[in-house]
This record gives sequence, structure tokens and C-alpha cells, in this order.
Amino acid sequence: MTKENAIRLFQDQKVRVQWDEEQEKWFFSIVDIIGILTDSPNPRKYWSVLKSRLKQEGSQLTTNCSQLKMQSADGKFYKTDVADTEQLLRLIQSIPSPKAEPFKVWLAKVGYERIEETEDPEIAFDRAMETYLKKGYSKNWINQRLKSIEVRKELTDEWENRGVKKGLDYAILTDEITKAWAGFTTKEYKNFKELKKENLRDHMTNLELVLNMLAETSTTELSKKHKPKTFSENKVIARKGGTVAGNARKELEEKLGNSVLSPFNAKKLGQREDKELNPPEE
Repeated sequence: MTKENAIRLFQDQKVRVQWDEEQEKWFFSIVDIIGILTDSPNPRKYWSVLKSRLKQEGSQLTTNCSQLKMQSADGKFYKTDVADTEQLLRLIQSIPSPKAEPFKVWLAKVGYERIEETEDPEIAFDRAMETYLKKGYSKNWINQRLKSIEVRKELTDEWENRGVKKGLDYAILTDEITKAWAGFTTKEYKNFKELKKENLRDHMTNLELVLNMLAETSTTELSKKHKPKTFSENKVIARKGGTVAGNARKELEEKLGNSVLSPFNAKKLGQREDKELNPPEE
């Protein structure tokens, strides 16, 4: 089964989704949907109680729902209850929420957008551009970020070709790359920027993105050349690829006289730029 992982936004709230090319349908994380519709502080518990109630009522909905591995906030992949559009529409009927109707409209829009993107892949990039612009990012940064997504996809495709398992193995190799170029594990890097559940790449500066892309591109090319056969060999390649960018970072820092790693996340960078452009009146 070929799937495409993605994040969709409903009223600026994230929904994890996967596109199944064979069945030609989206599968949505039920917990994410429940969190949005109910504003529950514990959507997993809400779903657990709702599942029990639906089973008692003899509903086939919970039986028909499947599980797929989806990326959690900690970067790891876990089995997650998912539902397709038809199942979600039935599920929504069991959840009293003022967001039910606008959510149904959103579901229809997501399905239509997928058809458009299949016919013209550039539309997906345009939509990503629009989403980042709404969040206040500059066009220059967005172009770098979209390029970084392409670079990351080439790397994960290469890992898949080498038999690396998605989820934890991807996270371990990413840590090797990040440690080699930035001197941080992914978790340490997020702590450095005071991030929690946010995406690290969404909070990198332009220069950090460029160095990260250099590290991942180098890893991809080295992997293609040396064709690692074991996970240990892939780790060695990941460190070598990251070291290429690490050496570039150190050389640049020596010439600049300061670190190129910024403790500022995207929000703080925006506040900082606002102060520089509009200093307080004396």
C-alpha cells in the first residue's frame, strides 16, 4: 500500500492525514479530529469512551476503523486510529459540536484539493506557500523551507531503498545527521530554541535551513555512492553527511566570529525583527 503522509490545517489546527494511492482516499487521525471538534483536553480519553459507547450501541463504525502509523509530537511513529471521509462523517454525528458543519465542508475541500494536486503538483507548493505566508514567514524563508521538504523527501526515499524502517530508525539517523552538523540531537536543538511540539525546521533561520539541507543532501549522495546494506552502515553515512555541513558551519563561524545557530524560534525572530524595523519612540 503506497501512502503519502501529510498535515492539513482546519482553522489553523493540525490534522494528520495519509493518502492511500491504491484506494484513492484520505485517512484522518481520529484523535486529531476529536480534539478539534470537542476542544477536549484529553481527546484520546474522549475517543476511548466514545468507542465503548458506540460498541454498546452496536455501531460498526469502530470495527471498520483501521490503524496506521502516524508521526507523533515526539517525532516517532505510533499506530493511530484513522477513518476515511465516509467514516468521519458518520462519526461526527455522534459528537455534539458547533464545528461539525464547517468541518464537513473542510473534509469535502480536502478531497477536492487532492484531485487538483494530483493533476498539477505545483498547486500543493502554492498552498504550502499560502499557509506559511499566513503565519507571517517571509517569501525568501518559505522558498528555502519548501526546498528543504524536497531535499528531505529525497533522503527518506534513499533510506527506504536501503531498507531503513520508517519511524524510530529514521529518527535515529536524523539525530546522527543533526549532531554531526549542529552539535545537537534533534531534542537538544528544540530545547535550544525553546520548542515543544513545534516542527524544528519551521523554526530554523534561513542559514540553518541551508546547512541542514547541505547535511541531508550530502547524506543522500554518499548513500547512493556507497550503498550501505545495514543500519550501522547507514549511521556511518549519516554522520559523514552531517559532518560535511558541520565543517561548513565551523568555517563560516570562524570567519563571522559568531555562531550561526540561533536560539530564536520563528515567533521570537518575528518579534525581534519588528523591534528592529519599528524601534520604540524615545
